[in-house]
This record gives sequence, structure tokens and C-alpha cells, in this order.
Amino acid sequence: MRSEELFKESLNYFPGGANSPVRAGVKPYPFFTKSAYGPYIVTEEGKKLIDYVMGYGPLILGHRPDYVLDRVKEQLDFGWLYGTPNENELMLAKKIIGYIKPGGMIRFVNSGTEATMTAVRLARGYTGRKLLLKFDGCYHGSHDSVLVRAGSAATEYGTPNSNGVPEELAKLTLIAKYNDIASVEEIFRKAGDEIAGVIVEPVIGNMGVIKPEVEFLRGLRKLSNRYKSLLIFDEVITGFRISMQGAQGYYGIEADIVTLGKIIGGGFPIGAVVSSKEIMETLTPTGNVFNAGTFNAHPVSMVAGLATLEEMEEENSIAKAAKAAKSIEEGLADIGRKRFTINRVESMMQIFFTTSDVRNADDARKADKRKYSELHKLLLTKGVFIPPSQFETIFTSSVHYDDVIEYTIEKIKESLAEL
Repeated sequence: MRSEELFKESLNYFPGGANSPVRAGVKPYPFFTKSAYGPYIVTEEGKKLIDYVMGYGPLILGHRPDYVLDRVKEQLDFGWLYGTPNENELMLAKKIIGYIKPGGMIRFVNSGTEATMTAVRLARGYTGRKLLLKFDGCYHGSHDSVLVRAGSAATEYGTPNSNGVPEELAKLTLIAKYNDIASVEEIFRKAGDEIAGVIVEPVIGNMGVIKPEVEFLRGLRKLSNRYKSLLIFDEVITGFRISMQGAQGYYGIEADIVTLGKIIGGGFPIGAVVSSKEIMETLTPTGNVFNAGTFNAHPVSMVAGLATLEEMEEENSIAKAAKAAKSIEEGLADIGRKRFTINRVESMMQIFFTTSDVRNADDARKADKRKYSELHKLLLTKGVFIPPSQFETIFTSSVHYDDVIEYTIEKIKESLAEL
């Protein structure tokens, strides 16, 4: 098998044979992709799979939609890196700000990790404080300040979740329990005057999908206001997926800083930080909080992102993608609660093999991960690709049409019968 040959060779060149850990999660070896189109991904062996990973979130229009493809090809004729400003970055900025933070400002970076890293630095620089509060189960990229987990109690200082993260730095990050505002209140009572910012995935998308309780998000807003901390919504996943205004608009709660990625680049590398002018002008060159990047506002990413948002506006893509996920959820309802729980927010969903509600990271960890892994393997044999990890998100796109969804439901039911 070509994929097996490529993977064995890759083990000589990449740690674990892959350039991001989750890609090595397909057992006994990951398939290598040759091409993709619409809702499909095609392996090196020529096998066509219905794709519910969608690049881990960016591809809400499906793979290589014509409108975006044509715009990218046009840009390539003009060049693909300048090191100077370009009109397309201004056009994309105006569109994003209009939805996310009218009257605000934006800084484009190159990934979700860079966006959250910059947001944390910005919050610390703006407030003059050191501490960051995050939540067990929320993933904000791979930089040191957020690679921490809870200790024996939710109010303890964080301990490193990766070798190479100094304990001294991890102690600047406090860990609370998602959907538990009491745990947040306790931390603020102890250290509120030192907390620069609260960073949260408003919908957790990196522990499976975990829905927020709206009163929990409102509580974060109130506590941040009371203690003059900045509330950071990490909307790298939810931005332009659950609504054009992201989770802020969906839940009616305004954050001080919003981080974006994935969809706003149309499948090309991107990240962004959005906030008020007052806060954003703390960044260089107007302020003293440093950020720079050779590839910031990369011309191809700007054009792809702009074309994606334009297409979404024209085609009502968010609603179409959400309809596909809702159809899967409803199609499995007759066997659901007896065997598993489905968490879904619009076009984000995940299956947990537990009959209990999944409200936080502890609940997600209690689900039967072995069964989920078996489901993943069985579906691959039937032409359906869901994430290999229980703690990722199943994404639908606007081109997961009814026939594709019906086939998927049928194959999930077949697989569940075999488990």
C-alpha cells in the first residue's frame, strides 16, 4: 500500500512520522492524501472518503471551491509574497471587523497558536498584570502560557502539560473548570487584581465538542468587568462557523479580545487578533507590545479568506453546514441515548460513548475512547473519515449534501451494530 510505504519512510524524517500529532492517530498507519474536492478526500490508493475532518475546521465550503480557487489562481499571477501592504488585507480586515468588532482593529498572524499567543501578550501588556486564567479542556495552541493543565483542585496553579515548559512560567496560568462559574469566582477572589485576562473557547472544540451554558459565559463577562481583566474569546474554530459574528453574536456576549483562524484563511495559513482600537494600539508599532511576522497578512491567505467570506455571505453557507450536522444527529436519535451522547453546536459535533451529559473536560474523559477509536476505524473501511481522536470535532460543510449525509448515517449505524 502506497500510504504504508510513505509512512514508513516518513518515520525517518518526522517525529512519529507526521508534522502534527493528530495526523499520526490513524492506525495502524495514517493514509496519505492525493487530492480532495467538495466533501471528499482521496487517498494515495485512490480510495474516496467522505471527509468530516475538513482540515480540522477551515473548510466550511468544502475542498477547493471554485470561487476561492479562481481567486487564488488570479492572485498567484500577481505574486505571492511582497513584504509590503496590499489592498486585499485591508478588504479582508474591513469585512472581519464589521462582523466581529465594529469600530475595532485587527492584526493578522499566521496560525491560531500565534493569534492566542499574541492575545495573551496583549492582555498582559495592556493591563500590566501577569496572570492568565484558562479552563481545563480548552486548547489554545502550542505556546508555553497555555500548555498547562489543572492540578488536584481547579483553583491551583497550573503545572506544565509538556516537557520544555518551565514550571515558573506555568505558575502564571490558573486553571478553572469549564461551565463552573463558582470555580472562576474562587480564583478571582484569591488573585483577581493580578489576572490580566481570561481565555476561553466559548464552545470547546478540542475536547470533542462541549457546549457552554450561557450563564457561564455571562458570568465570565461580569467577573472580568468587576476585576478589570480582559475576556478573550478564542474563536479560532467558532469564528464564522456558528454564526458570521462567531460565538459573540451566537450567545450575545461581547469579548474584549477575539482570536480567529481557520475559516478566515479559506484553508490557507492564517490567524488574527481583533479588539478595540484602544487595546490594539498597544501593539507595535503604535505601542510597546511586540508582534511581527514575515508572513503576516500573506497575500494568498488574504485573497482566499476574502473569497471564502464573500461566498459564505452569498450562499448562506453556515446554515447549510449546520443542516448537514443536524441531519446526522437526528438520523442517529433512535439509537442515541441508549449508547452514546452527541454534542452539537451548528456544524460542530462529536459522539461520546457515554449515556451521561458531557459538560466539561472531566465528563469527556470518562467517555469510552476505545469505542470511539473502533468507530473511527470501522467508518474508514466504509468510506467515511471522522477525526481519529475522541477529543477533536466532526465538522460538516455546506457541500455535505443530503445523499452524502444519508450514506453517512447508514454507515454509522452499520458500524455501531458491529461494535
